[in-house]
Formats: sequence, C-alpha cells, structure tokens
Amino acid sequence: MANEDSRHDATLCVHPPAASMEGYASLAVPTYRASTIVYPDGEAFLRRARRGADGYTYGLHGTPTTRTLEEQLTRLHGGARTLIVPSGQAAISLVMLALLKPGEHVLIPDNAYPPVRSFCADYLEPRGVAHTVYDPMIGAGIDGLIEARTRLLWIEAPGSGSMEVPDVPALIAAARARGVLTGCDNTWATALLFKPLAHGADIVCEALTKYVGGHSDLLLGSITVADIALHRELRATLGVLGIGVSPEDCALALRGIQTMAVRLAHVGRVAEDFARRLVDRPGVAAVLHPALPDHPGQAAYSRDFKGGSGVFSLVLEAGCEARLGEGLGALKVFAIGASWGGTHSLMAPQEIAAIRSATAWPHAGPLLRLSIGLEDPAELWDDLAALLERLSAG
Repeated sequence: MANEDSRHDATLCVHPPAASMEGYASLAVPTYRASTIVYPDGEAFLRRARRGADGYTYGLHGTPTTRTLEEQLTRLHGGARTLIVPSGQAAISLVMLALLKPGEHVLIPDNAYPPVRSFCADYLEPRGVAHTVYDPMIGAGIDGLIEARTRLLWIEAPGSGSMEVPDVPALIAAARARGVLTGCDNTWATALLFKPLAHGADIVCEALTKYVGGHSDLLLGSITVADIALHRELRATLGVLGIGVSPEDCALALRGIQTMAVRLAHVGRVAEDFARRLVDRPGVAAVLHPALPDHPGQAAYSRDFKGGSGVFSLVLEAGCEARLGEGLGALKVFAIGASWGGTHSLMAPQEIAAIRSATAWPHAGPLLRLSIGLEDPAELWDDLAALLERLSAG
C-alpha cells in the first residue's frame, strides 16, 4: 500500500492540478515557457507540420509569449508577419543567409552597422555571395549599381554613427523596378517614427535590444516582412539553424514596449535640443543630427520621419584625441558603453574614416555617439559641457 501511495505522489509531482482562472484578469502578458508541445493524439503529432507557420509545434519555434510580441511588432509596422531572433545583427544576418545564394549579390550602404559589412566580407564573400558598398546618399542613382545577379538592397536609416538619412523611397523604387528585394535597419527610429514597409520595403529589421527593451537588460532582434511568402522562407531558415529566443526576454520586450512611445518622445526632444545648442560650441567641429538644417538627408528626414530618437553624434575638433580618454573617464552622469536606447545616457567614441570605402569621411576629429536617456536634462547638459571644456583645455 505504501508503494502505491508513493507512486501516486510521484505522479502528482509531475502533473500539477489546474488552477481556476475564474475572476482572474491581468494586464501582463503571461510568460509561457516550453520545449515540448503536447498533442491530443498520435495522429495530431504526425500531422504537426500542417499546423503552419502560426501553429505551435515545438518550443523553439515560439510560444504564445513570443507570438504576442511578434504580432505587436507586425501591427506597428503594418506588415504581414514578424520573426523574433536573438539580436539585431542576427536579424540582418538571417535575412541575408535566407535570401542570398552563391552567385548572387547584395548592396550595402557605406554607413551600415559595421558587423553587417564584416558579415558580407568575411562570411558571404568566401561562400560565393558578392557585395558592393554604396554611397548612402545615392538615391535613385542606385540603379547604376544594380546587377543582373543583385538579389537584395540593404538600407540603414539613418546611418550608424554618421547619421546620414538616405532617400529611402527613391532607393526602394529603383530596386523594385529591377526586381530586387529591399531591407531596412530601422533600429534608430523604431516603427513609431518611421515605417519602411509603408514606403515599399520588403523587410524591416530592428534591434529590440534598444528602444523596445528600453532598459539595457536584454538582447533581441526582429524581422518584419510585407509578404507572407517571405515569412515562410525566413522561418524555414530559422528552423533549420535551430535558432530560438527566450520567452522571458520576449516578456521583457513586451513590458518595455509599453513605455516606448513616452520614452522616445522625451529622449528625442532632449537630443534635438542638445544638438541645436551644440552647434558652434567651442570644441565641436560638427553636430550630426538629422533635424539640423544642413545635415545630409535632412529633406528626406523631414519628409519621411515623424521625429528623432535620442541618438546623435558629435565630431570633436581635431587635436583633442590625447585628452579624450581622460575626459570620458571623468563623466559623472553619462556612461561609456556600446548599444543605446536604455534609461541610462551613454557615450561611445567611434572610428568611421577607416572603414569607409565608397565615400570619404569628411571630418578629421574624433566622433562621439551620444544616446540620451532619462536622467535630468540639466544634469546631462552640465556633464556634456564639462567634457567639452576638458577637451578644449590646453
């Protein structure tokens, strides 16, 4: 009898009772974890592939938590479907892996996120996929670079660090006329400030690590497509690579996205204010912010974007390089670090001239990328002003 009770207890440990859901209503999206997805019978299991891209077959391919985030992003972008991947770079790499075959060709802008350039040169090229780096401000002139083997035109708006704003509709129109797919890295603006799919893009990728997550504590990326056939193609590649994401990370993204509109409005307002105040300030050679009247692509920005986010760059006067490390080390409010889009304000020195290949970088001094966070704007300004004074001294 004792052995029978023991066996019963062991089963109870594995099979919990169902809690009543009556009267329970929460504003939070539940975090559903799973590896195994169970089926009502053997026939349903054998036919699991018929559940399609939106069905549940295995935890690696998504749970209701994942699907909620995917659908929220799909609606924000006005797309057909969204895939969630482990990072923004993973999103771009997956697009290229899925769509580009040996003998084909991709166009990437000279202001692309540097790992995109590395992925094309160091991974795709040795495997027979060619790439050409183009001037991001080429607009409709991109037609002259499209070859018979070109399969994909990649766009970044605005450029990483350098902040140029390309004429996205002109690039897309030229590519579409030649039967070339277009994809856009939209991390800086998010779907709240710019919607590439509405301008004819086929694919939009974002690093949800940044503004969607919003708190510098998760790594995620997204791929939103305008066409369901593209979704199937990308999802198939994702599946054979065995790539999935944590439901806990998706839950953090779902929580972060709820405040994204408020955060973006605040940091965008502060960033633009700082950018305008920094023009002609001693020690600053150039301010790179799309809202400024002489900024490359400002007309396209004013036409296509609803506003700016919290990221912009400063080109410092040449000659301050020897004092830059010590000056950054004395910051009191800004932190020094990669990424951006969180609650903490960041600075990151960057080198752009050395990696440009299609265009010449026009500035001589070092570049600082700023990400405005949620600290008191007056304290941020004092910290920034003190840095500039330290760099200008001597």
